[in-house]
Amino acid sequence: MDNQKENRVETIKKSFCLKLKELRQERQLSQKIVAQKLGIAVSTYANWEQGRTEPGIYDIVNLLTVFEIDANELFSLLD
Repeated sequence: MDNQKENRVETIKKSFCLKLKELRQERQLSQKIVAQKLGIAVSTYANWEQGRTEPGIYDIVNLLTVFEIDANELFSLLD
């Protein structure tokens, strides 16, 4: 992967992590509550927010439901 593409991927990952945290905090939810609503371990959700791992497509659909948003809001990463 060339440097420009690597930088773009890293920017998207960082933006996604920040968006997850922002959505959770706007709703005044703890990571524990979000994880419970998603049916996953708190550490799994925390890893998503910290960029250590990424959610799968099924998890993304569940995130949309938990945060009551559509995909456009979740993936408008570079606003």
